[in-house]
Formats: sequence, C-alpha cells, structure tokens
Amino acid sequence: MNFPEYVQINEVVLRDGLQLEAKVVPLEEKKELYDLLMNAHVKTLEFGSFVHPKLVPQMANSGELFDAVAAETQRPDLIALIPNLKGAENAQSHGVNRLNFVFSASDTHNQQNVRKNTGESLTELETILEFCTSHSIILNVSIATTFGCPFEGEVPVARIQNLVRRLVEMKIDVITLADTTGMANPKQVYDLLTMLRDEFTSQKFNLHFHNTRGMGLSNILASLQAGIDSFDTSLGGLGGCPFAPGATGNVCTEDVVHMLHTMGIDTGLSLKGLLKASAALEKIVEHRTPSYLLKAGPSDRKYPVPTS
Repeated sequence: MNFPEYVQINEVVLRDGLQLEAKVVPLEEKKELYDLLMNAHVKTLEFGSFVHPKLVPQMANSGELFDAVAAETQRPDLIALIPNLKGAENAQSHGVNRLNFVFSASDTHNQQNVRKNTGESLTELETILEFCTSHSIILNVSIATTFGCPFEGEVPVARIQNLVRRLVEMKIDVITLADTTGMANPKQVYDLLTMLRDEFTSQKFNLHFHNTRGMGLSNILASLQAGIDSFDTSLGGLGGCPFAPGATGNVCTEDVVHMLHTMGIDTGLSLKGLLKASAALEKIVEHRTPSYLLKAGPSDRKYPVPTS
C-alpha cells in the first residue's frame, strides 16, 4: 500500500462541529477553543459560516470571531463556509480571504439546505466566483451528499462526475467531496476517488466524512489508498448538518490523527495538544463527545500491572 508521507488536516469544529449543538457557544469560549487548537499546531481552520442567524444561530458570531483573531501574526488559514452570494459579501466585509461554497449533489437535499436545486446553486456559484476573483478571495467548493442522500438514496456516479467536471472547468482550487450523513462505504469511496483522480489528474481533492454509521476511519483509509492526502475533521467528533435527518458527528480529529501517526504518516499536529483541546470542548458544550481517544488514550499508553 502506498500511503502519503504527510496528510493535511482541516479542522472544522468551530463550524460543522458546533452548528448542531443545543448550546450557542459565546465568542469568549470559541476564542478559548481557537487558542487551544493553535497550541495543537492546527494549520487550516474552518472557523464559521456566514448564513442567516435565524437558521443557524450557532454561527451568528462567526464574523466577530474572525475579527478577534484576524490581526494575529501566527494564525492558521481561516476558512468560512458560505451558501450564497450574500454570505460571500458578508465574509468579505470582515476581510475573510478564503471561502468554501457548499451545494448538494442531490436536488432534494439542496432544496432543504439552501432552498434551491443543484442547477440553481451552480448558476449562483458562477456569480460568487466572479465576486471572489474581483476581491482576491480564494474560493473552494464542497459537494454535499456525494456518497448518498438521506432523501433520494444513491446519487449516481455519473452525476458526481459531471458536477466535478463543471467545477474543474471553473478552475476551483480545492473540491471537497462530502459524505454529509455518513452513507459512504470504503469500496464506494475508493472506486469513486480512483475514477475522479484518473480523469482529473491535476485537481486537488479534499474529503469530508461523517462517522454516522461507524465507517469514518475506514473511509479515510480507503481515501488514502486512492491517493487523497487532505481531510476535514472535527475535534471531539462533533458535527452534523442541521438540514439532514439522522445527522451525526464528523470523523474525530484526534482519532484520525492518532491513526495516521501510528501508521507513520505525519500531520504536523500535536496529539497531546488536541487531547487537551478536546477535554476543554466537553466542558464548553457541556456533554461528552464521541472521541474514542479522549476516553481510551493513545495506543502506546501503558498501565501499571495490578498488584492484587
């Protein structure tokens, strides 16, 4: 098996991780979590989203968080998710220079998420791309429900292929393929990624998995085998789409990093720092998280032999 020597981890806990939480986390606690992630050497961070605050109140202070950290000299790449042109304009007004536009491969899920069909979102993407280009903003794109839709079921591979082709023609920097509700399986992941990378040899792909059915780490392994070296993960395994039934958390950052490090794959992240941040996260959200590593510790942890 040919695995990459280095894998990029894009931390999404401040956006995807918190958007489904019952508690609306205040700015001070988000900043505390941000600082802990910096101490763990996180290099790429999706810090929030510019969406309507009535729809996702947990993201209402995203602009304030960016303003609080924007002047730091040693800050990571900060990415904001946007669903439309209005979101891009709001992000730009705060000085955000890297955005992630999301739309769904499934028309039904896209209607639930942004009140448009997929074609309408692609049309709006062209306008957003023009706006970003004119303001020197890097625009990445995520395709939600790439591996299946909770409303429509299977999403045809040809549909994904055609959507990716449209994005490649637009010269999108990074395309994220998202398993929005954890429907993917490793063989499906490997087959799709192999096909896409064979056709679009110069395109940078990023993968976004949820652990809804316990296959998150397996799907990451299949992605590595297909040559992918960039993944979204969420501290503590928090997260989920507010507009998808049965949505649960993302693959857990510390669990993914632990797996990669034990395989001899570098991430540049401090596992010790991530565990400290994950412990703080449980206090902030006021409940236990799905993190396996926070419960069990690293696999090289040794225990004293019982004396009686």
